[in-house]
Amino acid sequence: MYKNYEMVIGLEVHCELKTNTKIFCSCPTEFGAEPNTQCCPVCMGMPGTLPVLNNQVVEYAVKAGIATNCTIADFSKQDRKNYFYPDLPKAYQISQYDLPLCQNGWLDIETSEGSKRIGITRIHIEEDAGKLVHKEGVGTLLDCNRCGVPLIEIVSEPDIRSAEEAVAYLKKLRAILLYTGVSDCKMNEGSLRCDVNLSVRKKGETAFGTRTEMKNLNSFQYILKAIEFEFKRQVDLVDSGEWVEQETRRFDQSSGKTVSMRKKEDANDYRYFPDPDLAPIVVDKKVLELIRSQIPELPDQRKAVYMEKYGLTAHDSEMLTSDRKIADYFQAAAAKTEYPKLLANLMIAEVFRLMPQDSSEIPVASEHMAGIAQMLGDGTVNSSVGKKLVKDLWQNDCDPYAYVKEHQLEQINDAELLAKLADDVIAANPKSVDDYKKGKVAASKALMGQVMAKTAGKGNPVLIQELLEKKLSEL
Repeated sequence: MYKNYEMVIGLEVHCELKTNTKIFCSCPTEFGAEPNTQCCPVCMGMPGTLPVLNNQVVEYAVKAGIATNCTIADFSKQDRKNYFYPDLPKAYQISQYDLPLCQNGWLDIETSEGSKRIGITRIHIEEDAGKLVHKEGVGTLLDCNRCGVPLIEIVSEPDIRSAEEAVAYLKKLRAILLYTGVSDCKMNEGSLRCDVNLSVRKKGETAFGTRTEMKNLNSFQYILKAIEFEFKRQVDLVDSGEWVEQETRRFDQSSGKTVSMRKKEDANDYRYFPDPDLAPIVVDKKVLELIRSQIPELPDQRKAVYMEKYGLTAHDSEMLTSDRKIADYFQAAAAKTEYPKLLANLMIAEVFRLMPQDSSEIPVASEHMAGIAQMLGDGTVNSSVGKKLVKDLWQNDCDPYAYVKEHQLEQINDAELLAKLADDVIAANPKSVDDYKKGKVAASKALMGQVMAKTAGKGNPVLIQELLEKKLSEL
């Protein structure tokens, strides 16, 4: 049933900007401070206070807009978005409505289906709300530290058709924001979070279905699970003749389900009007060009270099450029080995597996990682020892060449020795030999595993495979 439908997804990404002070006052933005110690009459919206726009917020937003191929407005304004905000004392949010700062951008993603361009409708600046803290047996408490922390909201076109595409888009967007330095993008601290707008329709249809919005998702894993559940929930409703209700939902991490929060509002429900205390934002052409000149080499530029210089695939290049620190690390290591492809495989298969979520720290020196790739390439060690080296050096970094020598991990390439071990294994496993003759591929793998075990995992797997196939074919 589900194969007859497709999902239509648009994402609203909220990104806290890496400024030292808030958007309209001089309160600090540091994460983790004691509740209600980083707020003042301005960000609390006390009567008689006046907001003053932080100029760096505009510069960072423009930088993000340029990096995502947006058109930057030379004239934009800020508006009051009125709503019942239990976590924003002044009961309205300063945002942008009909004249946003950045519009009509795009970025390219890579998935298992290939490359795809996702449109970006707009990027606008706004202030963050506070944080409600629910304590069982006590009630709900309010921490206003986050009130007024500067945000950009990045709104995509409804171009996304799968959970995989949604995650790829978010990872690419996060990479761009990290490269430009406008945000630390720490999802676990709420610096980057996402609202997912999702509807379903039968394949081949062009009209949009009724959408729901899933709020404040701050983990790639949760975003993936929320999309997959909500798609099936909506298809179940539509296929049984029921209506999908336009509403705001939240993702329950413990149950893996989405739960209704409130009916979805439209723009006119917020009663937007221009903020009377803030002047329009005018971006001078000279300022625009100055900001443009400050943008570093971006992920797509590095991706093109990796594909041309190192012969990597688009998918592998995308993975290695998804974080600026990781890309810098790879480039530093690639300069010290003749085998950059093996280095890339090592990082994607082993390093990424060991890295904690939302971290880009690698405790192995880049020259040591290059050394492992070099030894793999020249046959000093085999692939299983290569994996072991990454794991061991992750715990205690050291010179991999000295480590291999000290622990006698060099690859065994002695054909005569390996042939004898293959003979021993064949003689001891007549059933596996018989299974192999009957066409069972797994039998060959079992024999291969036993020969490798006799070499303590240090045998040359290519040579062993060749020897086994030759000997088995002669039986």
